[in-house]
Amino acid sequence: MSILDKIKKFLPKRKPPEPKNTVPQEKEHIRKTFGAYCNSHHETTDGKLCSKCTALLTNVMLKIQRCPYGIGKPICEKCETPCFGENVTKNFLEIMSSAQKKVFFKSPLATVKHKIAGIGADYAKMQREKNSTEKQKEQEQKAKAKIANATRSPKNSAKSKKSKHKKKK
Repeated sequence: MSILDKIKKFLPKRKPPEPKNTVPQEKEHIRKTFGAYCNSHHETTDGKLCSKCTALLTNVMLKIQRCPYGIGKPICEKCETPCFGENVTKNFLEIMSSAQKKVFFKSPLATVKHKIAGIGADYAKMQREKNSTEKQKEQEQKAKAKIANATRSPKNSAKSKKSKHKKKK
């Protein structure tokens, strides 16, 4: 038993990470982005929204609340399965991309946190793809092993024994 093993006995056990509820931060960032977009494109003031942007924001907030990922959801811009519908998703992504610079100047810390969350979502997607390809490789290897075992079946060995007996006679 090494010294490290003895030390590990005395150290507290690590707890598994608890999922964070990222939905409120996501909603707040979306509200700020919509406010910045509407102020610059629809000539409203003080983060107030026009009727069109209000309707779109209400729809987005309702769908975020019903997100199938729950509290551990990725940011909506990086989500693989957007739940807004085709037209709403298109409008949402357009607003989010066009107002990023304006939101950065109004609240840089929130924007940086949002960008980091986006990078985290990209990293999680990459890890999922990596794991799925590893699983596929394992399945392919198992299938090849089954095929190899099937070719070495008892039927083939019985045929080879018969052919050996015929050669002896």
